Order: sequence, then structure tokens, then C-alpha cells
Amino acid sequence: GGSVKAGKMPEGEKTRQRKQEERRQQKEEEREGLIEFYGSYQELFQFFCSNTTIHGAIRLVCSKKNKMKTAFWSVLFFLTFGLMYWQFGILYREYFSYPVNLNLNLNSDRLTFPAVTLCTLNPYRYSAIRKKLDELDQITHQTLLDLYDYNMSLARSDWSTLSTQKRSSRSLLHHVQRHPLRRQKRDNLVNLPENSPLVDKNDWKIGFVLCSENNKDCFHQAYSSGVDAVREWYSFHYINILAQMPDAKALDESDFENFIYACRFNEATCDKANYTHFHHPLYGNCYTFNDNSSSLWTSSLPGINNGLSLVVRTEQNDFIPLLSTVTGARVMVHDQNEPAFMDDGGFNVRPGIETSISMRKEMTVRLGGSYSDCTEDGSDVPVQNLYSSRYTEQVCIRSCFQLNMVERCGCAYYFYPLPDRAEYCDYTKHVAWGYCYYKLLAEFKADVLGCFHKCRKPCKMTEYQLSAGYSRWPSAVSEDWVFYMLSQQNKYNITSKRNGVAKVNIFFEEWNYKTNGESPAFTVVTLLSQLGNQWSLWFGSSVLSVMELAELILDFIAITFILALRWFRSRQQLSPPGPPPNSHDNSAFQDEAPGLSPPHHFTVKAVVTMLPSYNSLEPRGLSRDGDMGHE
Repeated sequence: GGSVKAGKMPEGEKTRQRKQEERRQQKEEEREGLIEFYGSYQELFQFFCSNTTIHGAIRLVCSKKNKMKTAFWSVLFFLTFGLMYWQFGILYREYFSYPVNLNLNLNSDRLTFPAVTLCTLNPYRYSAIRKKLDELDQITHQTLLDLYDYNMSLARSDWSTLSTQKRSSRSLLHHVQRHPLRRQKRDNLVNLPENSPLVDKNDWKIGFVLCSENNKDCFHQAYSSGVDAVREWYSFHYINILAQMPDAKALDESDFENFIYACRFNEATCDKANYTHFHHPLYGNCYTFNDNSSSLWTSSLPGINNGLSLVVRTEQNDFIPLLSTVTGARVMVHDQNEPAFMDDGGFNVRPGIETSISMRKEMTVRLGGSYSDCTEDGSDVPVQNLYSSRYTEQVCIRSCFQLNMVERCGCAYYFYPLPDRAEYCDYTKHVAWGYCYYKLLAEFKADVLGCFHKCRKPCKMTEYQLSAGYSRWPSAVSEDWVFYMLSQQNKYNITSKRNGVAKVNIFFEEWNYKTNGESPAFTVVTLLSQLGNQWSLWFGSSVLSVMELAELILDFIAITFILALRWFRSRQQLSPPGPPPNSHDNSAFQDEAPGLSPPHHFTVKAVVTMLPSYNSLEPRGLSRDGDMGHE
């Protein structure tokens, strides 16, 4: 009993020691610096979980005496973090895919009338090439007679002068014989693809042979129809005749008055200032209305009476029957400063019919940059624009083919503009250009040349949606006086009334025009809003909670650096001085080692001081008193 009493500390002594401890802590607090860090990772995370505004973090501290609850809340906390950042990844992926919204707007305003191109569908026998065309017709006549036993009548040929033309036609005949039109058995065509069974009723195929310059490689350009084969073969030689003309202006023989009988726009008569003329190898004379940017037509009102009205001649005289197999006219509506590609966007007008074409304007505006691969003006497209017009996708594709044609074949295709320092293909100068052209055309269609990938869509384009209606014109009861007035006005006697004329009306259906625009579907503001929604969903916190998490990461890095620095300095102070050079006596180290002071005798100096202890769920005073009670 006496020993127990002797071991007890007087109450006054306890109070004195407690006050000394409080004074010591107060002095330490007074010595705190501007920046303080925690003494351990446990202290850092305990303070963060106890004071953060992130929901669920406090449970990691409250339940630390219950290991099951601690494990449960730890798994739940980090699982929630994982799910949230998984959602973050989805949002970032959607943002960097640059989605767009399609905006549809209807606008009402006076509309600028588009350009209208009209072609005769009548390849003309121009005087500059009339003689060679007659020679080609005679050769074709003999070819059809040999192949099909068909005696073709040549209305324009002067058979009495055939003997005098034989000498001049030797050159043409030589080249025609080099590219003959043949009809062969199917089994004899070894180079014909099996998926193109081009056979007529007698199991014959017709086409023409194209060979390389040294005649080592040849292939048979075959067709399923004899009409197509003859027309393509004749067109091939016709292009060569056109390419031999040194000056393209020699083919500029406009015959506007004999093609356009009447022209009115907005009830006003058209004149020569309202159209431009050009020649198309297959469609003949073509006239483009309202292509002058200085004085463009505008439609004051919609309707058939406020558009363009044309009466055109469709009777074909002095034409080339082997090149054009249709009658009528071809019309195309396009925007100003754009070439008229009659093969792509044009359609035929029937003779003896009034064709009423209503238009609806539609504009498309795309977002460039990261949102699409469109181009503003084609300056960033790696293809030279050979047309004297603004950039369009079709302009780029045709320019790309022509440039490859010049590079591969050494000459340019006659249907497309001529590049600098190049000349059109002509088999009097380029013997095997036909062989090279058809090989290149096959690669072009298969996109081996890459033209369809290089040529991008323009960011802004205007299109016209067309719908047509047809009626007989003139009617049976009015055709007599209509044809009489036309013949008196134009001084031309129409021999075939029903196939002699046609009428075309082109007008706006309504004033409204549609604009298809694009806008970013996912902006930076949208991204931040979605990220905030996800953060609030999983943790119910705000932007300041994100800053608390960032602060935790920075404190973690700082404590790691401080602890590493302390460890490194303590290792330096505990390490004994090295032995003198060339000395193997370890007795000094062995004698000194047992007498080393314990580690607590060394003073570790840090750059920053320690933070004071924070009140936790287990106050330090209670644990000390409990320990003293046990003592």
C-alpha cells in the first residue's frame, strides 16, 4: 500500500506539468511561419476528410474504429471517384469529336435570279472542221457497211468529190485504222472483264482497240450496245479533229437568233448583254443567261410571269447524227461564277413541249476548322484550279483529273481547261494518248488518283431544287398562227412543226429560301456545365470543392518532398566519417559504433516548421490522461 502511495504524483505537480506543456505548445504556435505543412500523411488525410466539403469523405474518419465501415466507405468513395472520371472521359471524347447542330432557317427576301445555261444538243459542223468531219463520216459509213451491212446516208457528203479527198484523208484514215471499230466473238476478247458481258444477240462484242505507243500492250474498249460503241468511237476521233485546231475561236460561231426565237425576263425582252456564248464539243452552242455579275437579274415576285421565258428551236439541220442521237435542248440552272457542267446537272427539254421549271433556293453553310473538312475558297486544297471561276467540288475534281492527264499522258483532255505549258491531246502528235486516257480514267473512277479525297466540299454553297411540269405547246388549235408568226419573225421555215420548237419557263416558286447552317453542339461552356453536373451528381460539391482536392494534391507533393529531404539529411548525419586513404584499420569505427548516441540526440532542421496538432475525434489530452491513469 505504501508503494502505491509513493508512486502517485501530487495533484499540484500534475497541474504544474500541464501548464508547462501548454506554455510550450503556445510558444511553438507563436513560432509558426507563413507556410505550414503537416507532419505525416495520416495527419494530412485526417484533416482533409474532417474538413472538406466533399460528401462522404468524413465517413472515412468517423468510422475508423470500425474497420468494416472504413473499408466499405473507402471502396465506395474511390468507386464513386472512378465512375465520375469515367463520365468525364465520355464528355471529353464527345467534346473533341466536335459535333455540330443543324440550324434550319427560312428567309424571305427579293432573290437574285440564278444563271441559266441552254445548249442546242446539236454539235455543229463548223466551217473550220467541216472538211475533216466529212472525211470521218465517209470512213464511218464504210465501217458500218463492213460490220453491219448498213448503208448510212450522208446528207452533207459530196460523193462526187470523194476521189479528190482521198489524198487529204490519208492522214485521218491512218489514225482511224490504228484505232479500228471491231466486232469480235466473245471468246476472242481476252482482256474484257468477266463482270461486263457485253454481247449482242449473235454473241458478238463491239468496241475499238487502243494500244500503247510501242504496241506491246493493247486492250479492247468494249460496250454492251453497238450504238454506244459507234458513238464513243466517233466521239474519240471527233475530239482529235477539234484538238488539231490551233485557235479555239475558230469554233466560235454563235447562231443565237436561229436558236432563241424569244427571250423575256420579268416581262422585259432580253438582249445580247444578258447572255454569254461558249461551245461544247457534244452539246453544241451554249448560251448562259444572267452570268454578268455587274447587272444581275432579281425576281420581284414569284411565279411563272416573273421569271425567264424562252422559245427555242429544236429542229436539227446541219448536225452530226453519229455524235448526237437526241433532239431538243439541254438546260441547267447554276449559281453565278460557276461553270455549267451540263453532264452533271443539266436535263433535256423535249420538242413540242412547254417545260415549266420552278426553283427553290437552298443555301448550306458549314463550319470549317476542326468541325469539318470543308474549304472556304479552295486555297488550302492541293489541286490547282484550272477554271476561271470560284472553287466548287466539281471544279476541283475535273482540274485534278486534267493535271494527272498532263503528267501521265503528256497532253490535256479536250473537254477540260488547258493547263499552262500544255497542249490538247491529238493522235497526230500523241500517238497513244487514247490508250493512256482510258487507263487513267479507270484509275480515276476507282479513286486511285485520290481526286475525290483531295477535293473537299466548300463551306458555303448555293443549290437550286428544281421541279418541272410539262404540257403540249403550241396546242393543236393554235399551232398554225404561232408557227406563222415565228417564221415571219425569224425568217426561218420550220419543216417539222411538232419537233421544231420548244418553250421553257424558269421561275422561283416562292420568295422563301432555306438556309442550312451549322453551330457547335459542344462548346467550352457546355463542357464545364456538364462536368459540374457530374461532379454535383457524384459528390454534391462545387468548384471550391475541386480547389480543396487540388490543395490536397499539392500538400501531398510538398510533404513527400519534405520527408524525403529529412530522410536524406538524417542519413548524412548518421553516416560515420570515411576511413583515411590507404587505411584498412577498422578499429576506430568498431570502437565508436557501440558508443553512438540514440537518434533522438540528433537535431533535424527543416526549412519550414510543423503545423500545430488539430483536434480530432481522439484528443491528445484524453489519451495522455488515460495513459497516466494506467501508470
